[in-house]
Amino acid sequence: MTILNAVATASTAITVRNPFTGEPVGELAAATSGEIVAAIVRAAGAQAEFRRSTPAVRRALLDALAAEIAADADNLARLISSEMGKTIREARNEVRRAQNTLKLSGDAATFLDGEALHCGIVEGGADRQATITYEPVGVVGAITPFNYPLNLLCHKLGPAIAAGNAVVAKPSPKAPLAAARLAELADKAGWPKNLFQVVHGGAEAAISLARGPIDLLSFTGGPTAGLALKNASGLVRCLMELGGNDPLFVLPDADLDRAVATAIGHRFEIAGQSCAAVKKLYLHRDIEKTFTEKLLAAVDEVEFGDPSLDETDMGPVIDLAAAKLVEDRVNATLSGSDARLLTGGTRRETLYAPTVIAGVAPDAPVIADETFGPVIAIRSFTDAAEAIAEVNAGAYGLQAGVFTNDHALIRRFARDLIVGGVMINEGPDFRAEHVPFGGVKKSGLGREGVRIALREMSEPKVVID
Repeated sequence: MTILNAVATASTAITVRNPFTGEPVGELAAATSGEIVAAIVRAAGAQAEFRRSTPAVRRALLDALAAEIAADADNLARLISSEMGKTIREARNEVRRAQNTLKLSGDAATFLDGEALHCGIVEGGADRQATITYEPVGVVGAITPFNYPLNLLCHKLGPAIAAGNAVVAKPSPKAPLAAARLAELADKAGWPKNLFQVVHGGAEAAISLARGPIDLLSFTGGPTAGLALKNASGLVRCLMELGGNDPLFVLPDADLDRAVATAIGHRFEIAGQSCAAVKKLYLHRDIEKTFTEKLLAAVDEVEFGDPSLDETDMGPVIDLAAAKLVEDRVNATLSGSDARLLTGGTRRETLYAPTVIAGVAPDAPVIADETFGPVIAIRSFTDAAEAIAEVNAGAYGLQAGVFTNDHALIRRFARDLIVGGVMINEGPDFRAEHVPFGGVKKSGLGREGVRIALREMSEPKVVID
């Protein structure tokens, strides 16, 4: 499958390659800084009219786009699989979730409620009432990563449109084709011209978008890039999801089979390239041996290879540089330490085998920073408070998973972990599209999730009379 842009030249073309085969699957033109600013100006013109639209109109537009995605689902899934290497089953699931995200955004548009407050609490306010309403911010600049090229864009696009904004999106140059197709489908769905535009390019294009005359910047990516974009955007409001180094705790009373399935599902999905994936597996010593045996048996059943095949459970990482980085971190963790390779640890081009390492030190390279790859790193613990303190000492604070039915422990983990979300008897990568999602510390600013993002992308207005 190939998407060609006729205006692309040798100097401006972005060639998109299949991470598994290395073959080109599409080519798009990189936008200049001037073209990005022009797109923002066009978006502002479209939004000036759209800001007065009713919730019913916004909901209809979002539902129409969801319907177009449904009609194009097979094509979109194959496009996603070919451009970023996730399995065809994973890609189909992303397409399904993207539809749900847009529909939920349309639903939320009908509940962007304000409130009325009496002012009698202050002197002279006895006969006055404050009415608080929410108005659109204007033009949203949306910068998205490669790992969920459709649904993460919909998580920015859906709430932005529901709030009455326009959107200029810049997807990752590693996987931009799904975003380009989404813009085509929006046109097909009858969206107002220039309300949603997609520009392409790398870091330079991202900085140009952040510096442009946007009214809000929504970014998903790494903390280094996030800081650069925040500095570039000046006083513009920023919503940023910047990754995580997320733990999964398994306590003695846990359902071990379910916890094993969750650990594998949440770490090997899209080859471990998810911000909330299980990066650190904390096993209580009382169940460590039994759990590890079950885990290794389950890892042996994971089929990894060609992502286009229905039977494949795990595909490659996004490119060769990413694969080599995973390999280097694993090798550095294993050398000169007590860490033990239990399975995996091999690489064939961009395909890194599902890997489990035991005895990993808290400062080991594979968990010292967020590792985007299919590596489960095991830490042992006996005291919950010490394990929690170790996690809290880290730079990230996105989500955490805890497997236990002990209510006192559930309360302790929920209360004491410094993270954006605690999932009970579930992995840290669990997410529902309408629920707030995001983290603290190095993991970001603000929250995604349809309901809260709708408010984040709106401005409160107060009228007192």
